[in-house]
Amino acid sequence: MAEAPHSLWAEQAWIDGRWQASVLFDIDAHGRWQRITAGVQTPPAHARRLAGPVLPGLVDAHSHAFQRAFVGLSERRASASDDFWSWRERMYRVALRITPAQMRAVAAQLYLELLRGGYTQVCEFHYLHHTPQGQPYDDPATMCWSLADAAEHAGIGLTLLPVLYERAGFNRPQLQDDQRRFAGTPEMVMALAQAVRAGRRRHVDAGVAIHSLRAASRPAIESLLRQVEPHGMPIHIHVAEQTGEVDDCVKTTGARPIQYLCDTFAPDARWQLVHATHATPREIDAVAHRGAAIVICPATEANLGDGLSDLDGWLRAGVPMAIGSDSHVVRNWPEELRWLEYGQRLLHRKRNVAAAPGRQDATAARLFDAALAAGGPAAGQPRWGLVEGARADALVLDTRAPGLLGIAPGHRLDALVFSGTEPALHEVLVAGAVVLRDGRHPDQAAIGDAFAQAMQDLWSDEPN
Repeated sequence: MAEAPHSLWAEQAWIDGRWQASVLFDIDAHGRWQRITAGVQTPPAHARRLAGPVLPGLVDAHSHAFQRAFVGLSERRASASDDFWSWRERMYRVALRITPAQMRAVAAQLYLELLRGGYTQVCEFHYLHHTPQGQPYDDPATMCWSLADAAEHAGIGLTLLPVLYERAGFNRPQLQDDQRRFAGTPEMVMALAQAVRAGRRRHVDAGVAIHSLRAASRPAIESLLRQVEPHGMPIHIHVAEQTGEVDDCVKTTGARPIQYLCDTFAPDARWQLVHATHATPREIDAVAHRGAAIVICPATEANLGDGLSDLDGWLRAGVPMAIGSDSHVVRNWPEELRWLEYGQRLLHRKRNVAAAPGRQDATAARLFDAALAAGGPAAGQPRWGLVEGARADALVLDTRAPGLLGIAPGHRLDALVFSGTEPALHEVLVAGAVVLRDGRHPDQAAIGDAFAQAMQDLWSDEPN
């Protein structure tokens, strides 16, 4: 249902990479920015005056919603060593249990938390296709609809990415038994994406994903790419997250995964290379040459011990770089950006590593603007941010919150990233409508109760 056209006015807004003063926002009946005008000193009578400075909402470009049910429950070492692969085996226990109703409850809580964390769109990398027994649901899109229902309930935008997942590894052509819910063919993935688009849910769209080079064969990937070609959908893939994956790819193909991906599939601007943690300068140049983008998930990559990206290399090459919350150990973008910068500071023993070299520059602004610019394409949004024609999403900051109290107006973005624990928000708007006010959602009690019940049902047999 279309909204009535309306106008907003803010004393300050982040437009074109800088704070601008006295900004009037006109929103059309479709919930998009019709006009954005800076320098309007006196708010017009018809405009609602916002309670604080305005930032654009960011896209969370990589999410596994069901893993929200696992946060905090994998932080005890169960063997002599613990790494990504042992974490993955424990994570499969959640994947094999969760029902459509539980998925809806967990995802609704997650999406509410992402809104509080300053995200207004999420890209859901979705591979829980089948029943816990590994059989298709009567409606193959059942789990997709659980996620779409959750997004609509919370009020966040959603880009669903059904995942191609057909094998357990480069030389393991069958899935493991505990991967049975993930099985899919190129035709099934494409059918799910088209079903989501045909459903015409409010603020819900679709793309496709390939789990990884190890999990999908070259013929299957090529088949999916042929089917996607006429539809202009974003294409996401995990790549080079772990050194073990890199080693296996070299043994099997003779090339590192990012190089193999670039040489074999010629990824273009539709492609989102998730993690891309272990990349050589040559691979970074190859991605830049192809025009593909990356999605870095700093908190998850830290939590899993993945390693640190060559942030300076990616930034110097001009590769678009979105951020994602992935396993959801962190659910707000200021902390993700802080982790991204702090990891580099620890590695290089320098400060403001992400700031543009050779000149004065703001680290937070450079990282925020990079995530803002890359997030829209990752979600299949042709325009994104505080720009005319984009969906009218906005974050209204609370300047009385501890992290922003007393901060000079020009340093508010710096303080938001480096002086707080989460965004301090008066309001969150999606398509011009307020979905959170003073950090609260109108249905948050019911969403929280459903999540708590789902968690109890999922973990009732676990020892303390």
